[in-house]
Amino acid sequence: MDIQQIKQRFSIIGNSVTLNRAIEVASQVALTDLSVLISGESGTGKEVMPQIIHQLGARKHNKYIAVNCGAIPEGTIDSELFGHEKGAFTGAHESRKGYFEVADGGTIFLDEVGELPLPTQSRLLRILETGEFIKVGSSKVLKTNVRIVAATNVNIPEAISKGKFREDLYYRLNTVPIFLPPLRDRKEDIHLLFRKFSTDFAAKYRMPVIALEPEAIELITRFEWPGNIRQLKNVAEQISVIENNRSISANVLLKYLPITKIKNTLPAIFDSNESSGLTERDILYKVLFDLKNDVTELKKLVFGIINSQDYNLNDNENKNSIVQSIQNLYSNSKLNIDESIEQDHVYKPQIIRTPTENITQHEEVVEESLSLADKEKEYIIKALDKYNGKRKNAAAELGISERTLYRKIKEYNLDN
Repeated sequence: MDIQQIKQRFSIIGNSVTLNRAIEVASQVALTDLSVLISGESGTGKEVMPQIIHQLGARKHNKYIAVNCGAIPEGTIDSELFGHEKGAFTGAHESRKGYFEVADGGTIFLDEVGELPLPTQSRLLRILETGEFIKVGSSKVLKTNVRIVAATNVNIPEAISKGKFREDLYYRLNTVPIFLPPLRDRKEDIHLLFRKFSTDFAAKYRMPVIALEPEAIELITRFEWPGNIRQLKNVAEQISVIENNRSISANVLLKYLPITKIKNTLPAIFDSNESSGLTERDILYKVLFDLKNDVTELKKLVFGIINSQDYNLNDNENKNSIVQSIQNLYSNSKLNIDESIEQDHVYKPQIIRTPTENITQHEEVVEESLSLADKEKEYIIKALDKYNGKRKNAAAELGISERTLYRKIKEYNLDN
């Protein structure tokens, strides 16, 4: 069975190289009894790999049991996995088989294996090496023939260095490693997944399918998706249920995404190591660069018209045409900037524009300084002056925390 057939059978969406490699390894190791350790961030779909391994292997007609090790309390994990005898502990009114006994001849998937307590890790190591285990409260050694597939989002080597995971168990589980990449490293798959989820939810809730506009597609591609596929699915479901307009713009999509997780695509002049919490500054940077581009376009328009052989500047009709072109450019620019600021609820700087009627052939257009530090300092001073030095009100006006304002006042020596 080739990779495409496996994807169709197990409803896997995506074409990234790392995803295809993970599927290829899973299909190859399925015919063996080797232990497999699947690693990857939470929400990347690690639970699909053990199903592929089980269904494509010789054990497919026997039991498959998935166990979330992180969801079972430490006091009962041994009983759940290995079983217990009657009277082994308070509440043990009868004997019980554990997962390893029930899954004999089949496959057991240990999700979040990094959460297992150390004593349980020792018992698991014994099963991997000899196939033997002992029920809680018993002295009788039992045998089991189980294929073990484990998964974790924990950095196991780091956990080993901290004494939280057994090194010998790690090497025994990690006979064949499979890595599932985070969604931010599968950019080509993000829109495909979103469309799949949108179609599923449209059928589930009996409503039209939502569709992303080009700017919204770019936005979900740049978003870092810390919750990976699980988070993307939740966002698709929220939008499908809540939004009446089935064509989703970037501004609408922004309401469902924390803006601090949108990957910075501004020019390299900005320091990507700056605090990611100052989202107001990120948006202000964008506004300033949009304004600079508009000024550049305005200059080209004005000087192109002035230098044109086809225009007589003494002709009133031509003058009106020039003025109208400039006004249209500014109107569109102002509308786009204002909409961007209002959508993100940040402080809107007042942009003073020179009236177009005063532009003549002999005047020189001087670009305003776009130094980020100067602009930030200027807005802080204006806000403080507006509220007579009351920093709480000034911080609210600027859209930043009072703590941030105090730090900036000290940084720019504005205490006086």
